[in-house]
Amino acid sequence: MSGPMHGVRVVELGLWVAGPACGGILADWGAEVIKVEPHEGDPFRGLEWLFAGDSNPPFELDNRGKRSVAMNLRSSPGMEVMHLLLETADVFLTNYRPAGLERLGLDHQTLCNRYPKLVYASVTGMSLRGEEANRQAYDIGAFWSRSGIAHALSSGQDSPPVQRGGMGDHMTGLASAAGISAALFHREKTGEGQLVETSLMRIGTYMMGWDHNVTAATGEDVVVRSRNEQPNPLINCYKCSDSKWLWMLGLEGDRHWPQVIAALGVSEWLEDQRFSSIETRMENSSALTAQIDAILETKERDEWGRIFDQHNVWWAPVQSSLELLTDPQSRAAGCWVQVDTGDDETVEMVASPVDFSVTDWEVTSGAPSLGQDTELVLNELGIDWDRIIEMKETGVIP
Repeated sequence: MSGPMHGVRVVELGLWVAGPACGGILADWGAEVIKVEPHEGDPFRGLEWLFAGDSNPPFELDNRGKRSVAMNLRSSPGMEVMHLLLETADVFLTNYRPAGLERLGLDHQTLCNRYPKLVYASVTGMSLRGEEANRQAYDIGAFWSRSGIAHALSSGQDSPPVQRGGMGDHMTGLASAAGISAALFHREKTGEGQLVETSLMRIGTYMMGWDHNVTAATGEDVVVRSRNEQPNPLINCYKCSDSKWLWMLGLEGDRHWPQVIAALGVSEWLEDQRFSSIETRMENSSALTAQIDAILETKERDEWGRIFDQHNVWWAPVQSSLELLTDPQSRAAGCWVQVDTGDDETVEMVASPVDFSVTDWEVTSGAPSLGQDTELVLNELGIDWDRIIEMKETGVIP
């Protein structure tokens, strides 16, 4: 096993995505992640129905490289095993709701007092604090809806846009992995563990930080504009003759304006007072957008790409998932990783998003089947086989 987290043991009590996503990143980075599940398993496993029951690629992404222990934590023997695990753990990672953790005696006050060197990583929907700490959330609730993202991306339309699965969860998992890393660094210097907390609502607010900071400073809501009303039409999306879209990236409007003029072949716009500066282009945004639309609809996207590159117009293709998969730059950027399926075959998966020059990471295995490591982990904790058989017979473990 390799990676900067090699030698770190993480006990994960997680379900669905945000918590397990953090555990998946830590496993990629070399940590030993023990996923504790109820007998029926993480409900995320049940998403197989969406993929014809043959596989569950989203679950595989967020749970590869882990060990699975299935155990009844509502039983005294099950909780005894949980504490044996925690005694050996560097990190306890959970995205269970606070009230449920408190009922189990696994809340952060209890565990941080009992294990002063433990890094307790809490991932919640709404936070550990406030009257709504135990509200049902998911990322589509706390991150996408509640934090203002869906509203901001509605472009003034009647219906909010639909979120793709796991967007907020993955960002929250990544933030939690960063917080855990910082807490482990602090512990290395002081020997002191601590609570690391993040929430889907907090991440959504931070991701929309520009808008929310404007509102906080002015007391005014941010105006949501349609595509035809963008302040700078040079940083906008346009459809080409093959119905493929591209995004122009002329953020510095005045700097990029001459190159756009040359690429589009409209030198007369240099004399058009409506478009003479970034301020006048903002005032006449709809008219300029419509004229750019009409020009870009005359050629296919690949041809415009070549023209834009020749004239140093900054742009990017609006790509589908399949287009990204075959994009050579996504290969160069390390967006994909080969994962051993355990039967002398490999499957391509999305890579976690950070690389290290010295402590390179690798995916050690695919996602575990439910409870596949239960007996082995219990035996490693010093529980003999007679006791393990007894635990099976009494329903503590499946």
